Amino acid sequence: MTLRSFVPKGAASYQVAYDGPPRDVYFLLLPKLTLLAFTSAVEPLRVANQVAGRELYRWFVMTEDGGPVFCSCGVNITPDSGLCDVPRGALAFVCAGIEPTETVSARATAWISRQRAFGCTVGGICTGAFALAQAGLLEGRRFTLHWENQPAFTEKFLGLDPTGALYENDRGLITCGGGSAATDMMLDIIETDHGASLATIVADMCLHFRANQQEAMQKSAYSVALSSRNQHLIAAMRYMNDHLEAPAEIAEVAAHARISRRQLERLFTTHVGTTPAQFYMDLRIARAHALLNETDMTVAEIAAATGFNSTSQLAARFRKRFGAAPRAYRKSWAARRA
Repeated sequence: MTLRSFVPKGAASYQVAYDGPPRDVYFLLLPKLTLLAFTSAVEPLRVANQVAGRELYRWFVMTEDGGPVFCSCGVNITPDSGLCDVPRGALAFVCAGIEPTETVSARATAWISRQRAFGCTVGGICTGAFALAQAGLLEGRRFTLHWENQPAFTEKFLGLDPTGALYENDRGLITCGGGSAATDMMLDIIETDHGASLATIVADMCLHFRANQQEAMQKSAYSVALSSRNQHLIAAMRYMNDHLEAPAEIAEVAAHARISRRQLERLFTTHVGTTPAQFYMDLRIARAHALLNETDMTVAEIAAATGFNSTSQLAARFRKRFGAAPRAYRKSWAARRA
């Protein structure tokens, strides 16, 4: 591994009552990883060392072959090493990003399984859960990944259901949704290791408003409802999202939210600016778009998974939203990637 100082100079300081060895954190970077998620995980460790004035953490970066890896934004990262076994008691995170089904190799999967067997705490950042699932580590565990990639994940790994939380820590298996959720995850680790005061200072240094709850939800389709804090609206949206393959009638959605259909219409008009029916359709088309881009499911399979009676019915709605039928849309994206 590369020799370097893990304790940068800084103005802020905090007395940490700890004189033990530093905790090692290893990051396996997969191709097309999300740079924001990776740096959001590393920086809290750097800041913790800086304010403590000592090595509380050390971090090392690996790629499968030891060569540079390109992030989804095009930035190139040179690692410390290729794959190697890490010390017992270390943390080992898989950092992934876009097109997660195409970037996980059998070699990387075997490495993940081996580190877990050796007693390491393992985790996934952003879409790292795809690699953890292929390594067989998610059965019976609470875990999460970025909300954008959850539809493709649940289609690929039947029976594995990610939560919508920012991050999860279930018996030594740690996952987060990526982005700034990686900072929340690391702050939780820092608090467990060295107390809430240090975690608070690190959050302040990162100018990060801490969610402070493992159960805090990622914002996706519910962002407007969550900001309004209207429990009826939140319940309605969640019910719709849970019933995309077999869409419910709007009256049924209203009944689940324990309000009348007229009240439901009024809530959506006021807070979302659209009707419940249109919002529901948008959810289904968004799910179809995700499955089209991130799985090899046929258009017919995608239509069935999103509650359309036929491919032509899906195509009409999809074309209206994206300007092309699903097959043409997929073909155009394949041509751009070539």
